[in-house]
Amino acid sequence: QVQLVESGGGLVQAGGSLRLSCVASGHTFNMYAMGWFRQAPGKDREIVTAISRNGLYTYYSDPVKGRFTISRDNAKNTVYLQMNTLKPEDTADYYCAARWFPLSPTSVPQMGFDNWGQGTQVTVSS
Repeated sequence: QVQLVESGGGLVQAGGSLRLSCVASGHTFNMYAMGWFRQAPGKDREIVTAISRNGLYTYYSDPVKGRFTISRDNAKNTVYLQMNTLKPEDTADYYCAARWFPLSPTSVPQMGFDNWGQGTQVTVSS
């Protein structure tokens, strides 16, 4: 198990940027693939992006490709989500998640995440 704490959410105008951070507890952070999910009001939770244990493989959902970037610093037990060119439809609660199983191009990216943070709210105004 790993405990996850997100930060960095807030209110931003359309076209702006935010960077979310997620700090993990414990000494096995580099054994977890990491992901960011989001849930908008009245909608199901969806995967936004994910990154492999060593950071060499990343997955992005279509709505965020080219605008969002996931990265990780295993020395700091932290995963980041840089969000650029934000749109009102990006408004949601964003959750950091960890999965023990490796992430690769053949993985189902949204499956297997069983450690979750408490979420951070992102609001994009038009």
